[in-house]
Amino acid sequence: MDEASEIRVKVGLDWGDEKHVYRLRMVGSSTVEKGEIEQKPEALQEWLNRLRERAGGGRVAIALEHSRGALLYALLEYEFVVIYPINPKALSRYREAFYPSGGKDDPRDADLALDYLEKHPERIRVWKPESSEVRSLRLLTQQRRQLVDLRTELTNRLTCNLKNYFPQALGWAGPLKEDTACEFLERWPSLSELQKTGTGKIRRFFRGRGAHAEKLEAKLIEIPKAVPLTRDTAILSAGSLLTRSLVKQVRPLNQSILEYERRIAEVFEDHGDHDIFDSLPGCGPALGPRLLCLLGEDRDRYSSAEEVQTVSGIAPLIVASGKVRVVHWRWACPKFQRQAVHEFAAHSRHWCSWAQAFYKMQISRGKDHHMAVRALAFKWLRIIFVCWRDHAPYDDERYMESLKANNSPLLAYL
Repeated sequence: MDEASEIRVKVGLDWGDEKHVYRLRMVGSSTVEKGEIEQKPEALQEWLNRLRERAGGGRVAIALEHSRGALLYALLEYEFVVIYPINPKALSRYREAFYPSGGKDDPRDADLALDYLEKHPERIRVWKPESSEVRSLRLLTQQRRQLVDLRTELTNRLTCNLKNYFPQALGWAGPLKEDTACEFLERWPSLSELQKTGTGKIRRFFRGRGAHAEKLEAKLIEIPKAVPLTRDTAILSAGSLLTRSLVKQVRPLNQSILEYERRIAEVFEDHGDHDIFDSLPGCGPALGPRLLCLLGEDRDRYSSAEEVQTVSGIAPLIVASGKVRVVHWRWACPKFQRQAVHEFAAHSRHWCSWAQAFYKMQISRGKDHHMAVRALAFKWLRIIFVCWRDHAPYDDERYMESLKANNSPLLAYL
């Protein structure tokens, strides 16, 4: 017997911060039961145990928005529960079909989730949980990116602040996200403090951090001759204080990012698909785990490369009506995953000759940089899908041979 024939109870569940709202129908009954569950693990467990008894050895189908990760993974612990995750955008459009105002309402959404499950089950794929390793990688890579974005925000503020009173530091300190620059600005947050320091001490500081000898000597010549942008004590005092404050936030972030990168590398290296994604040219330790999370482990999840291209957001959206056909950017997609594929395609140009040739060909056809990179990403996803499906690492020599055998137009750009 398949899962559908074993289902005895169908539930539409809407997640809430304080309470979960549900609508329930026993198979064969016309009555819809209404209820609420407190946002407590104990309350959820008690409710599920009652459903187990009512199912009488059968299974319980629960439909909910798949963006509710915490609730979804809590339900996975119960073997009698079959989860049907609904795309939030699909449920939103379904809501608009019946309620044109589009206003969100928890009881109404629970009704709609149950209705969607009963009338359109073929449009919802039963949820198959990923392994803990893939879930860990997904969370770790997303959190690492958030920390990197936070560091970028802080260094941008630091750059703006230094331009107001100490612009020379932007050239002398080096990249502001690095620890050397942070230590430099902690010691010398203003030009006057730096010029009071002896040349020997400054030389030792940079030499101890691997500074290039010629560039270092050039700095040592420039520092005594430098003229302050302003002598306003109010600006200098406030600017120095803000510089020190921002630097004290950047340095701990650097340590946290390194810890995340070490943990990501450990989980990624131990994964069975590591060799597939590690073989991609230019993928590196940051993008390899992100691409693995895009495809996951379930080989039944995607039946074709076109599905991966669409889910990732790389495939454009085509709208056709009558004689009008419009191709535009796909907004409804996981932005973090699309960014990973886009970044990988851009990096691959520096490590893969045919990728650079493909990029040049797109530019020659009048596409701008990002359009050319998206076209390259579209092509890469077809290759990655085949490698993933066949459990085979990417072989650049083999691909180049296939291009020559098919007399590919790319050969003219190599």
